[in-house]
Amino acid sequence: EIPIIIGGKEIHTGNLGKCRKPHDHQHILAEYHQAGTKEVIKGIDTARKAWHTWSITPLKERIAIFRRAAKLLAGPWRDLVNAATMLNQSKNVFQAEIDAACELIDFFNFNSKFAEEICSNQPLISPKGIHNSLEYRPLEGFVFAVTPFNFTSIAGNLPTAPALMGNVVLWKPASSSVYSAYFIMKLLQEAGLPDGVINFLPGAGRQIGDPVIHSPHLAGIHFTGSTEVFQGMWNTVGNNISQYHSYPRIVGETGGKDFILAHESADIDALITAMLRGAFEYQGQKCSAASRCYIPKQIWAEVNGKYLETV
Repeated sequence: EIPIIIGGKEIHTGNLGKCRKPHDHQHILAEYHQAGTKEVIKGIDTARKAWHTWSITPLKERIAIFRRAAKLLAGPWRDLVNAATMLNQSKNVFQAEIDAACELIDFFNFNSKFAEEICSNQPLISPKGIHNSLEYRPLEGFVFAVTPFNFTSIAGNLPTAPALMGNVVLWKPASSSVYSAYFIMKLLQEAGLPDGVINFLPGAGRQIGDPVIHSPHLAGIHFTGSTEVFQGMWNTVGNNISQYHSYPRIVGETGGKDFILAHESADIDALITAMLRGAFEYQGQKCSAASRCYIPKQIWAEVNGKYLETV
């Protein structure tokens, strides 16, 4: 039974959703408590209180937490998070490992390094008698992180990247991947993330999104999901722009696919392997999935025959 987590405290609404195996719909992995307007308001208030200390926490201390999270995920948490991803998102062991473990470990480590580089960037020259300096400050408000079902690594990255930079976050995981997201939240708690910095609010999109986007304290949106949902959020923010205390930063990735461009000198067997994996790995449920190929006429006959046979 998965709770809402606000300010480090578990909240049970009794309004339950189900975590299912996509490859075995009748198998219920867990039930999760869904947040509504009351919990969203509590989450915003809690995040704003945490902001007063987290926003002035030294960068080194913030980085240490996420580097510790990377070590935990590389070690004792690795199998648990991989297994949760296999069960809740129907990934095979290879797909889970490159996503839930490897990529999220990289996000924690690379983001920490990038944060150090960004914050060390200072003006090179100051005129005589003057000292110029650049201060990197978190947003004044909270960030709304809306994460997708298809990558546990993205679910872990979207709330933690803003938090690393001193922001406080309301995290709404996709309803079809609450199970794996919950374990990421518990991992962050074990890594030492202070209560209230990231608040975990599973639930229906509109039930959570509407009160969040209408809050005058909304300072940013970090989103991966459908084009339709993102355009709706952007439109609502635009219509409410005069109500916010600051201009919300909107960062999002939406639907899109990849392509393969082959040269006539290509290794045919390697090309076919790339086409198969690109199109069909994880059932093509990736923004990196190949949905278009450009093949030279000189090799098309051989590629076509071998490809159809292999498919």
